[in-house]
Amino acid sequence: MAGILGATMVTAEAPLDRTPIVIAHRGASGSRPEHTLAAYELAIEQGADFIEPDLVLTKDNVFVARHENEISETTDVAEHPEFATRRTTKTIDGVAMTGWFTEDFTLAELRTLRAKERLPLLRPDNKAYDGRQPVPTLAEVIALAKRATAATGRTIGIYPETKHPTYFALIGHPMEARLVAELRAAGWDSATAPVFIQSFEVNNLKALKKLTKIRLIQLMNDTGGPADHPVDDYATMATPAGLKAVATYAWGIGPNKVMIAGGKPLVRDAHAAGLRVHPWTYRAENIFLPEAYRVPGDPATHGRIGQEIADAVAAGVDGFFTDYPLIGAQIRDKPY
Repeated sequence: MAGILGATMVTAEAPLDRTPIVIAHRGASGSRPEHTLAAYELAIEQGADFIEPDLVLTKDNVFVARHENEISETTDVAEHPEFATRRTTKTIDGVAMTGWFTEDFTLAELRTLRAKERLPLLRPDNKAYDGRQPVPTLAEVIALAKRATAATGRTIGIYPETKHPTYFALIGHPMEARLVAELRAAGWDSATAPVFIQSFEVNNLKALKKLTKIRLIQLMNDTGGPADHPVDDYATMATPAGLKAVATYAWGIGPNKVMIAGGKPLVRDAHAAGLRVHPWTYRAENIFLPEAYRVPGDPATHGRIGQEIADAVAAGVDGFFTDYPLIGAQIRDKPY
């Protein structure tokens, strides 16, 4: 583990599950453009247990994997003159956004686009893969996970996030029943299925709770609150009383990693409420690392991500999201 771990860690708490799971955040997105089959395939090769597709809908109601429904940062749509007139401004969860949106494209139209690196200044090597990969569908991600499970002998799961479900419902594209039906068609509709469904919203998860036995994860940020619960905030949800309420509809929480750092009690409190804890997102670049894990260099220089992950494991997390699943798998397999 030389070069990955540094200081000795003290285990504060054991995870509820025996071994923390490695969740490839948008695939191996530190090494390939995010949300592409190439990124998911590499993540599986590197040892990820789960691959994460963020889900948005097309005009013809097909789930595709994009971080946002606005796709100018992650595809070459701006280079397609035939779609120039579809550039528009919309308000998504109270925020005005200008660009091109998946709900204005059929799947066939989206498939004419190609993915590109979202963070080219921080990950310039990934630009070599620009233009090679189409926007994948949820069906393709499911098929990849099933093929990889058969090929590797490991259970490879998926960890989809419903993006802006209230917004999509308001424009006539509700997600919940459609997502459950697609997962059920894949044979996944139980608490033991290799699937977690995550959301920053609350009503979305509560609706899913009525439709499926698949494990649900309440995402939390260190600021703000759920778009569909404007009177609530994540800080309140992360209190012992708030966590008990979350446990009535969710199997676990996915907090921003800063919410568990520095001896904060969230892992302990969540476990006391019967919730698993899967923090996000562990990235190698200095700009994404807390000061204690940075190394000399510019914002793109890779710092001590392995130590940061190992410290989270020592704090008792049950899994973690990372852009660098190879390092995450090394920590999972030999944490100390």
